[in-house]
Amino acid sequence: MDILQVKDRFSASIEASRGLKSGFLIGTTWDFECYDKDGNLKWEERNRPNIVTNEGLNHLLNVVFHGTTAFSPWYIGAVESNTTAAATMTYATPVFTEWDGYTEAVRQEFVEAAASGQSITNSANKAAFTSNETMTLYGAALFSYATMLDTAHAGAVLFCYSKFDTGKAVDSGDTFKVTCTITAAHV
Repeated sequence: MDILQVKDRFSASIEASRGLKSGFLIGTTWDFECYDKDGNLKWEERNRPNIVTNEGLNHLLNVVFHGTTAFSPWYIGAVESNTTAAATMTYATPVFTEWDGYTEAVRQEFVEAAASGQSITNSANKAAFTSNETMTLYGAALFSYATMLDTAHAGAVLFCYSKFDTGKAVDSGDTFKVTCTITAAHV
C-alpha cells in the first residue's frame, strides 16, 4: 500500500460530461384547412411554424412558477394582414390585423386534449370559422380572450402567432379550420 509522503504531490480534476444539456424548448406548429361550401378541400397549409411571444413566455413562467392565474379557455383568431411574426408582439399591440369576416360571434375556442408526449393540441376539435366574405388570410394567433378585434382587455395575452408563406383566399361560405399543437421538448 502506497502512502502519500509530505514531500509528494497529488492532483486531481473533475470534468463534467459535455453531453449533458439543461433546458427545454417550447413552440407550436399549426395546420390550416379551407373547405368550400360543399365540404371540398380548397387548400391547406401544414406544419407551419410560429413565434411564441415574449408576453406568452412570461405568462407561462408566471403561471407555473409565480402563482399567476391561468387563462381557460384560450381562443384562436385568424389574421388578414401580411405581417411578419415577432417576439415583441403583444395582446395590446399585436401589429397584425385580425380577421372578423366570419359568422361566429367570437374568436374560436382552443379545445385541447390533455398533454401527452410533451404536446397539447386541438386536433380532435379544430377551431372552425365560416367566412361571410371573400378575403385573403395570412395566418392565426392564440389569444387568452374571446372578443375578436379586442386589444384593450386588461391582462390578456397573445401567446403565439403563425403566418403562411403567402396569402390564401377564402370565399363567402368557406370554412377555415385551424389546428394548433403546443410542444415542449428537452434541448
